[in-house]
Amino acid sequence: MLIQQNVDGSNFFNRSWAEFKVGFGEPSGNYWLGNELLSQLTANNRYKLKFDLQSRSNSNWYYAEYSTFRVLTEADNYKLQVAGYSGNAGYDAFGSSEHNGMMFTTYDRDNDRASASINCAASRGGGFWYHSCDSAQVNLPRVGGSETFSWSGLPGGSGLQSSRMWLQCK
Repeated sequence: MLIQQNVDGSNFFNRSWAEFKVGFGEPSGNYWLGNELLSQLTANNRYKLKFDLQSRSNSNWYYAEYSTFRVLTEADNYKLQVAGYSGNAGYDAFGSSEHNGMMFTTYDRDNDRASASINCAASRGGGFWYHSCDSAQVNLPRVGGSETFSWSGLPGGSGLQSSRMWLQCK
């Protein structure tokens, strides 16, 4: 089941808490399933998570899989529980301390661990499970040719052309 797709690194994911809660877009283009449905689906820990990541520098596809993936309820600010990395993406950019255990952040709800004066989603342009605005940046726009839309440690460079997140049955 498709959770997320960023086909072009546009500013499409600069959305409110309410929009990320219910989801937006179309599975054939830029898309987010919705945090409420993610929380409901992952409550019983029956799914693993897979990222498909297309490198901007060489157009090759890489993947990162996580054997544990759970999103808690809105009362917990959709806190992320993720572990068990495998894949060829070069680095565990998502399950690392940069994202695991983080609450979801949007421009209108700052739950990241960056300094009190910085909201990662407001300053960068996309909601996600941020710690200090780095590592797995699959919902950020590609700004002025920079590598903001990126995955740290991706072979050939961190910049992304496109990304997808999938729920897979265990």
